[in-house]
Amino acid sequence: MMTEMMKDAAGPGRGGRMSRQRKREAVLRLLRGEDLDTVSRSLGVTAATLSGWRDAFLAAGEASLATRLATGEALGTERLKARLGEMLLERELLEAKIALLEGGRPLAQRRSRR
Repeated sequence: MMTEMMKDAAGPGRGGRMSRQRKREAVLRLLRGEDLDTVSRSLGVTAATLSGWRDAFLAAGEASLATRLATGEALGTERLKARLGEMLLERELLEAKIALLEGGRPLAQRRSRR
């Protein structure tokens, strides 16, 4: 275990970018119960960075369990459907009000302005 930690400390994580695979392995180490400070020191990243990776990893996992994807397009579609429903209801109410005001007669005939 100690040689693995030493290898990680000398790895490309110090001062550079880490690959997705190395980030995943770091997060899995945390989820398996390794100490946050120990893992962060061995990788040469801050505990805050490592915690952020863990939180993002868990959030993505939780999102993948959703029964329906909440994409921007799907949210826009739902918003438009709700607005359409409101407008149709409003139209029906206006038609009923017009019918009531006209006393059941069709639109009153207009007089010409001559």
